[in-house]
Amino acid sequence: MVELLVSVVIPVHDGEHYLGEAIRSVTGQSHPEIEVIVVDDGSTDDSRVIAEAFGPPIRPVAQRRAGAGAARNRGAELARGAYLAFLDADDLWTPSKIERELEEFRRDPDLEMVFGHVRQFHSPELGPAAASRLACPPELQPGLVPGTMLIRREAFERVGGFDIDVRAGEAMHWLLRARELRVREVLIPDLVLWRRVHATNHSATDRDGLSDYARVLKASIDRRRARHPA
Repeated sequence: MVELLVSVVIPVHDGEHYLGEAIRSVTGQSHPEIEVIVVDDGSTDDSRVIAEAFGPPIRPVAQRRAGAGAARNRGAELARGAYLAFLDADDLWTPSKIERELEEFRRDPDLEMVFGHVRQFHSPELGPAAASRLACPPELQPGLVPGTMLIRREAFERVGGFDIDVRAGEAMHWLLRARELRVREVLIPDLVLWRRVHATNHSATDRDGLSDYARVLKASIDRRRARHPA
């Protein structure tokens, strides 16, 4: 494990249109000590070719299609850094994202994970009619999501990986588990993530997976009850 090295995991499935821009938003960070692990989750397009064309510090790996949670877990297993971060292949970081979040760890040595804020944007290829059908709130929003998070590696390992059995709720499920374990967190007011809204967003196309949220919340309640029976 390399101190101050941040390992960034980018899961991608058929993300050739956006992956290059996402990678550049990572390699352009003001904090220089970064490795980028792009996990190609069974893509059928040129996502892997795009990742390989970057060369170091990009480390492309491939797996059979297993979902974003499994891809994040694979990347975390391969990571060498003391800190872990995650970015979806269609989103973008602000240039000082990592540097700003590392400041919080220096300020509070007991801190274990940092989240930031998100702003959504319509992807440029959308025409006016398509954009009008896709919700895109203009205001800054709290981002309790993997894309804004920076976490100490040992804290991530204590919580464990993302649940691979849920499709829409794996990030929420992970955060609930982290909070049940009292992982020390802070939400900073800074914009750190631009979330792209486009026609093929997972949340827009996988409506059936939304039932996972109810299952995730129930599982958390059940775990809490088991720890603290009435």
